[in-house]
Amino acid sequence: MAKVPEDHTSTGPTIGGLVREFTARFESAGLDSPRLDARILVAHVLGFEPSHVFLKSDEILDADTRRDAELPAERRLAHEPVSRIIGTREFWGLEFALTPETLDPRPDTETLVSAALELKPHFNNAPIRILDLGTGTGCLLLAILSEWPSATGLGMDISDGAVAAARANADRLGIAPRAEFRTGNWADGLADTFDMVVSNPPYIAEEERSYLSAEVAEFDPPAALFGGVDGLAAYRAMLPSARRVMAPDGRLIIEIGSEQAPAVTELLGPAGFKVEAQKKDLAHIVRCLVARPG
Repeated sequence: MAKVPEDHTSTGPTIGGLVREFTARFESAGLDSPRLDARILVAHVLGFEPSHVFLKSDEILDADTRRDAELPAERRLAHEPVSRIIGTREFWGLEFALTPETLDPRPDTETLVSAALELKPHFNNAPIRILDLGTGTGCLLLAILSEWPSATGLGMDISDGAVAAARANADRLGIAPRAEFRTGNWADGLADTFDMVVSNPPYIAEEERSYLSAEVAEFDPPAALFGGVDGLAAYRAMLPSARRVMAPDGRLIIEIGSEQAPAVTELLGPAGFKVEAQKKDLAHIVRCLVARPG
């Protein structure tokens, strides 16, 4: 934690002044949320909660702290996301550590958590077993388990680095006793049966690469973003193996792109699934499909 000197008679810059300076620089660079970004980064350097920046706005910064703050500001000006700079992202009210091998969880993906929890009555709140394919940070599985104390789960990812990150997040959140993580290609090789399978697979078409923001294109791992020429390659690979390990009365919950509901629905049928529900995100876009064996 950076030190703020007790002597407020200094003529150095204040915390509030630094926030205003960064805000102006971020605005000039065309960043989306300049003031919020500035406040979070300054708070991160100082070791404060962002809300404390307002309370300490008039406090003077020492020269070392001012220099320390410049590096994260420069990283943000290079379009690195704030979550990557501070190393964490809040998802479902939980804090997840990020690594270069993990996708930065998006708020839209919380739609899948809501859809999973809506199925509690279907399973009579039973101690179900959940499989998370392409687990990344573990955010989907761990968020669901945080709300379903009797459930247990397994997260699979093709990246060893992502699996290590997910394990660390489970430890940090105190959910590790109920969450296992393994390296693997979708559900290939698994002999277990699961009551619920969830997944946020890569679904961006290669031709859309040039339309992505620098925050996404340059800092999220490509393997977690792109789903081949049409964006559907991951679904084609994942769905048969997901069906093989699903219990007869199980449920599949998968994230999809904004216009992919018809195409993914067509893939679900031949894989042995029947769409049961479409769930919309806060922007009223169909963000995930819930399917059952059939």
